[in-house]
Amino acid sequence: MAEGTDDRALPATEELILARRALDSGELSHAADHVAAALARAPTLPEVHETLARLAAASGDGGIDLFPLQHHTFVGAVVARAHLLAAAGRPADGLDLLVAATAHAPGADWAGVPWVTSPELAERLGPEQAARVLMQVCAAVPDPVPPPNRSALAPYLTLARNAITVHPEHALLLGTASALARRVEEIPLAVRWASRGVRAAPSKMGEVWLGYALRSAGRTREALAALRRAVEHDPDDLAVYADIAGTLADHGRLEAALGWIERALARNPSFDCAVHTAHRLRFLRDGAVRHLVALADFIRDHPDDSHEHGDLAECCRGRPWLGQLTPVAPARGTSGQPGTGHDGTQPPPRTTPPPPSAEAARRLRELAHPAWPHPPAAYDAAVGLATLDLADLLGLLAHPPETPQTALGRVLAGQDPALWLRCVQVWTCLGLLHHRTDEPWADSTRRRVLVELAREVPEVAEAALFALVTAAWVDPSVRRDVAELVAERLAAARHHQLPNAASLAHLALATPDLDPETTTTARTLAGVTPGQRRGALRALLRRLLPPWRTRPRGTP
Repeated sequence: MAEGTDDRALPATEELILARRALDSGELSHAADHVAAALARAPTLPEVHETLARLAAASGDGGIDLFPLQHHTFVGAVVARAHLLAAAGRPADGLDLLVAATAHAPGADWAGVPWVTSPELAERLGPEQAARVLMQVCAAVPDPVPPPNRSALAPYLTLARNAITVHPEHALLLGTASALARRVEEIPLAVRWASRGVRAAPSKMGEVWLGYALRSAGRTREALAALRRAVEHDPDDLAVYADIAGTLADHGRLEAALGWIERALARNPSFDCAVHTAHRLRFLRDGAVRHLVALADFIRDHPDDSHEHGDLAECCRGRPWLGQLTPVAPARGTSGQPGTGHDGTQPPPRTTPPPPSAEAARRLRELAHPAWPHPPAAYDAAVGLATLDLADLLGLLAHPPETPQTALGRVLAGQDPALWLRCVQVWTCLGLLHHRTDEPWADSTRRRVLVELAREVPEVAEAALFALVTAAWVDPSVRRDVAELVAERLAAARHHQLPNAASLAHLALATPDLDPETTTTARTLAGVTPGQRRGALRALLRRLLPPWRTRPRGTP
């Protein structure tokens, strides 16, 4: 489906003027284009619908064929066809198209028209069709729906109310209506409808809908009881086990949560919801990064999971190097030019790279950020720098672009000017990971340059090490090599009592396959990170970042 709005498009009123002129001239196709454009700009404007009705009458066959569905159909044309299908006695088909438009642009009031909210529609649809439409709406929107988009779903909630008035004991209808009500934060209504559905016809899905509604209402004990009853209905639905485990963990009952997830894994060791939840809970239990690395490996090896999970991002969020920069400023200086090495020696003099190209600086400004969902996501994002040559990448380190004049740039500059420099260094080094990826790792340019930076350029050493650690996350074959490099750098930092030893310790704790002795050392050093600075950065990032958490994990 093509985009629904365009800032360069004409206002709806002007589109209507052009549509009417085309109608008067008998140019029905041109009129249809302008009506579709007007609908996209003002989907509930009465004058738009009046013109659409005129167009339908002028076509002689209801006008539906004037808005054909193609591979990339303009959203306004989809909505116009939906209204005409309803007028032609095919409201279910029309609702399907409106839901598609809602999925495309959830904030637009595509369904806010009389035929959708009319009580007669519920009678014509029947309970099964109404439930199917509500399920489609639930699948098309986030859970929960962001507050600005909730009013656009009000017509669908009205449809649910009308359908339940006509069919008050239809369990499937009540359950799907509850799911929609919960998504728009109508929690008491969601609980009431789900409870009625379970009373009308107890079922696994009915108990799941009830459990979700009760959980949203803060009635955790009752929610868990409903989800356990769902398991009794269908012991093979392992997604419910994962939901029970997640709910228990959210309320501090970690061991009980792990028990449920182990039960699920015993039935199917590769079931995606169970695997994601298990690794998250194990990480919460002992803080060992190996659980998150194993989860990242599972995600890489199973790209066709049943639905999107946010467990890895949830675990990494706010944690040093796993999901964000540490607040420690670079060791010395303000650029990537060499100073005293991390082993206390003076590295050989180097020629300062020339400044980067304007294009390199532009790409870096668009990409650099103090946080990322998790290391593999940071690696994927840095592919935007993949086509830069080595001179440009080194130039970005030696001549960091100025802080961008954006909201993010202003916040970083106001909070701590060194943060932007660290952003530049981290993302440039991630860009180096994408340099000549056809070269075998051991003798590759990307490894050689990053190792050299980590050993000889203290201002960039942490960023270079983070890039190497990220390489280990995405490529198991390099883990031993990277772990040895990180252990070497941490030992040097500890021996020479460098001021960034705590930050390096956090980086070591994010390293796959780190040896136990270095892990113990890193945990000791990480405990001396100044809490005040760490707290300040976390507060800053809460202002800047969207929530990556996508729970609840189930699909109802």
